[in-house]
Amino acid sequence: MAHPVDMPGQRLERYTEKQPQEVLLVTTIVEGEVDQVVIFRGFSSSLVRSTAFDPDLPVLAENAVIQSIDRLQSPYDPSHPRYIQQGLTWEEMQALLKVLGV
Repeated sequence: MAHPVDMPGQRLERYTEKQPQEVLLVTTIVEGEVDQVVIFRGFSSSLVRSTAFDPDLPVLAENAVIQSIDRLQSPYDPSHPRYIQQGLTWEEMQALLKVLGV
């Protein structure tokens, strides 16, 4: 099992702490269902599922399969999203995480 700090959700949260001008929109498949998670300034919230009140509980499920990651300028406005990059794979995002030491 991966150490909690090395799990994708925690790494993406740390990325947004270091890049507060960005919002990540992560599309995943969890148990056969699509989920979308918004990550901003170190916090995650699901747009599809209920989000726990405890910020220490991972929003991005351990068994989630990341389909794509969009980088957007903050603040996030769903009716007028301002994309920096769209459709990044987890592998492509990991390269950005590595550059920031996350």
